[in-house]
Amino acid sequence: MRSAIIATLALTVATVATVAGSSPAAAYDYPYCLQGRTIGIPGDCSYSSYGQCMASASGRGLYCNVNPRFAFGQQQRRMRVYRDY
Repeated sequence: MRSAIIATLALTVATVATVAGSSPAAAYDYPYCLQGRTIGIPGDCSYSSYGQCMASASGRGLYCNVNPRFAFGQQQRRMRVYRDY
């Protein structure tokens, strides 16, 4: 009985350590999105090349387009330099 409790406790500690040590999935904005009537806009934006996207769209009545979040993402603000003359 005692060994079963110890084994359960060890398994619980190992599970908690594994869950606590894992990091969340990183979200990436890839440059190409698979779009169509059934998928919508922006669609499935998980393609790093146009060829990958077109291969996935082939025979499905879908098309590929540029990911708007990738193309028009956060733009750098230009700082104005004020000079005192």
